[in-house]
Amino acid sequence: MAVLSACTTAYSGETASSPPAPHLLTDSPRFDHVHGVVGEADSDAVLVAAHNGLFRLSPDGDVQVSPAIDLMGFAVAAPGRLLASGHPGPDVDLPQPVGLIESTDQGRSWQPLSRQGQSDFHALTASPAGVLGYDGTLQRSADGLSWERLEIPAEPASLSAGPDGSQVLATTEQGLLHSTDAGSTWALVPGAPLLQLVDWSVDGLTAVGVDPDGLVWTSQDGVRAWQRAAQLDAPPMAMDVATTTDGGSRILVVTSRAATESRDGGQTFSELRRD
Repeated sequence: MAVLSACTTAYSGETASSPPAPHLLTDSPRFDHVHGVVGEADSDAVLVAAHNGLFRLSPDGDVQVSPAIDLMGFAVAAPGRLLASGHPGPDVDLPQPVGLIESTDQGRSWQPLSRQGQSDFHALTASPAGVLGYDGTLQRSADGLSWERLEIPAEPASLSAGPDGSQVLATTEQGLLHSTDAGSTWALVPGAPLLQLVDWSVDGLTAVGVDPDGLVWTSQDGVRAWQRAAQLDAPPMAMDVATTTDGGSRILVVTSRAATESRDGGQTFSELRRD
C-alpha cells in the first residue's frame, strides 16, 4: 500500500443511499502542508504526515503523534512499520536530510535506516518487494539499507507500488507512467488522465487517482480505462486507498481545505476534518 503525496470541492452531495458522514473533528492540533495520508486497517483513524509531524485523526479526537519532523515522503512498509523521509525539526536529533527513517511504534519515534544526510525522498512507496523513492533520481532498495539507481522518463510527483511490488505507477507532467518490473522500466499509459496523485487498491487491479484540479478518477482494469468520479473543491495534497475494518475500501484525500473520505468508490466524499 502506498501513501501518496504531492508538494504543490464542490463535494458531491450526499443522497439517501450515501454512507453517513463521519464525525467532524474540531478543536484539533493544526498541521501544516500535508505530504502523506494513510487509513489504519484496524480502526477508522487516519494518519496524516505533514510539514510539522505525524498526526492521528479519529472520531475520538486528533493528536500529534510524532516529533516535529517535516515528513516529505511517507509510506507503510508493513503492518506496524512506517517509513518516511524529509527534514528534522529544530529539536529533533536526526541528520539533515533524514534519509530513510522508520517507526515501529505508530510514529512516536523514528530511527535512521540509510542515506542519512543524502536523500530527501519527495516521492516514496513501499511493498513486499522493497522501497522505491525519488530524491532527484529514482532509487530502489530491497531492504531499505542498500540502494540501486534506476532511470525514469520524467520526475514523479507521486509513486505507488501495487500489492506485490511488481506494478508501480508514477504521476508526472508527461502523463501517467506504469512499470511492471518494480520500476526498472516505464511506459506511458495511453489515454490516462493527467493525475497529480494515484494509488493501487489491495486487489492489484483497481486504481484511484486525483488530477491537479481535484477531479477523482478510477480504473477497474489495471489502469487501461479510466472513469470520472467526484469533483473535490480544492487541489489534492495526499491520498490513500485504504482497507476498512470490514474488508471494504475507502478512498482518503487530503486537499488544501479538508481531509475527506469516500466509501462508495469515489462517487461521493465526506469531510473528516476541515481547516
